[in-house]
Amino acid sequence: MNQELEVLLSREKIALRVAELADDISRDYREQPPLLICVLKGAVIFMSDLMRLLKIPVEIDFMAVSSYGSATASSGVVRILKDLEQSIQGRDVLIVEDIVDTGLTLNYLRENLASRQPRSLKVVTLLDKPSRRRVSFNPDYCGFAIPDRFVVGYGLDFNEQYRYLPDICVLHNEANSG
Repeated sequence: MNQELEVLLSREKIALRVAELADDISRDYREQPPLLICVLKGAVIFMSDLMRLLKIPVEIDFMAVSSYGSATASSGVVRILKDLEQSIQGRDVLIVEDIVDTGLTLNYLRENLASRQPRSLKVVTLLDKPSRRRVSFNPDYCGFAIPDRFVVGYGLDFNEQYRYLPDICVLHNEANSG
């Protein structure tokens, strides 16, 4: 398969925006530091960079959900592959996501977590593709709105490849041209 990468967001641009998000989150949660829930695997690099820049103490936990499998488009069926290790009841919770596409996964995740009675529940995403939205969903904090392109790098993958790239790149290949 012929694959080409085009840089969409440079590592420098990402670093500046993550720092701005960290400032916003630190300000908004200064009274009650949140529990950060990293949505694995794609958001792990974003969360790592974000939490190092926060000016408030935080705790972290992890969830793994899947709606893609090995495809480049969401199947719409969400499965929890790894659940939280701690209760979120009465806690301020901030879901850390790499990308919001159709919104189906985050909508499901928010409903699931809301049923566990957190005090507050918000979402920070590095990337947002509002043109692909299939449900009404807007993240509380957003790094970048991007066009409807398949992106990899900075934790995002295609078939577990490209997560290591420091920039966010558009992946061009035979099965995913456009």
